[in-house]
Amino acid sequence: MRKDLVDCSLDDTDRSILRLVQTDGRISNARLAETLSLSETPCWRRLKRLESQGYVEGYQAVLNRRRMGFGVLALVQLSFANHTGDAPAKFEEAIQGIPEILSCHNVTGEADYFLQIVAPDLDAYGDFLTNVLRKLPGVTSIRSSLSLREVKDSSRLPV
Repeated sequence: MRKDLVDCSLDDTDRSILRLVQTDGRISNARLAETLSLSETPCWRRLKRLESQGYVEGYQAVLNRRRMGFGVLALVQLSFANHTGDAPAKFEEAIQGIPEILSCHNVTGEADYFLQIVAPDLDAYGDFLTNVLRKLPGVTSIRSSLSLREVKDSSRLPV
């Protein structure tokens, strides 16, 4: 079994803490403890344990992509002609430094990778496609789908 998938038998209080900090990463320890009817020190210790065990990987603000000027959200499938050699590793390394690529998944099916990409507008996405995506190591096929409307957008896990 993979180490990152091992469950350390979370109890109901741990799950409640994770639910609350996932909903509001800025919640104070005092408010967290009050909500859970715990004293502050044990609540703080539990949260620190959950962080150190890797259940909480970090905290961040969720920005509105449209307000930030990214009107286009593209869902992109990339394929490779050859899966041997170092092309996949070079590709995976190259995409780490491209901020417009929000996520990249190595997938099963027709494509090899599935990417989520943002751009200010269609012209900018076209330029990105030509000048960045097509030049990535190993890429032989690109299929883009543009999001017309986000029906659901969440990174919250069902705790």
